[in-house]
Amino acid sequence: MADRVNRPPLRAVIADDQALVRTGFGMILAADGIEVTAEAADGAEAVAAVRRTRPDVVLMDIRMPGTDGIEATRRILGGEGPHETRVIILTTYDLDHYVYAALTAGASGFLLKDVTPEHLVAAVRLVQSGDALLAPTITRRLIERFAHREDARPAGLHRDLSGLTPRELEVLRLLATGLSNAELADRLCLSPTTVKTHIGRILSKLDLRDRVQAVVLAYETGLISPGGPTGTG
Repeated sequence: MADRVNRPPLRAVIADDQALVRTGFGMILAADGIEVTAEAADGAEAVAAVRRTRPDVVLMDIRMPGTDGIEATRRILGGEGPHETRVIILTTYDLDHYVYAALTAGASGFLLKDVTPEHLVAAVRLVQSGDALLAPTITRRLIERFAHREDARPAGLHRDLSGLTPRELEVLRLLATGLSNAELADRLCLSPTTVKTHIGRILSKLDLRDRVQAVVLAYETGLISPGGPTGTG
């Protein structure tokens, strides 16, 4: 608790075309000490708010008038916003076909709009710390559904995997199945610290923002196939 008190408050922007959603989420975050620096009713407003207030995290609705959440995410994470800002996608349905495009644009994960207050706060703090929302029950199912659809495969995430060591390829392959660091450590008989080091090197070598992009890349490059085996080969 003392550590949190000594840190500057986490800052967030909420982008949603429904005022009630913005107000409700804002109250939840504020109650936990998270500062809402701005609200936005569409993607263009969200991009402007991020440039102006430089938040740690953006809660981004996908379906908004004018500039939608996907394009706004692409602009924020593609050089028009502060590099350290993370984006969490808000969606009504757990298999919204827009979400995959948003993840490939660099979003750190997604939440359903009926999320509990506790989960919302935990998610914001999680991605701000550098991790990603990678729930196997939802995210992997979504990626498997859309990863090999030609109309859902934006360019830009393809990377050459030849620079990875055999162990790093093994870690990436298992990471793509949705395993946590603890589960990876157990599967590979490594310490959690070593697993974290491997993941950090993978992200650095492939110029990836976080674990979500690593999972997307594993499918995009064919390292792992939708519905295919998840062993280490």
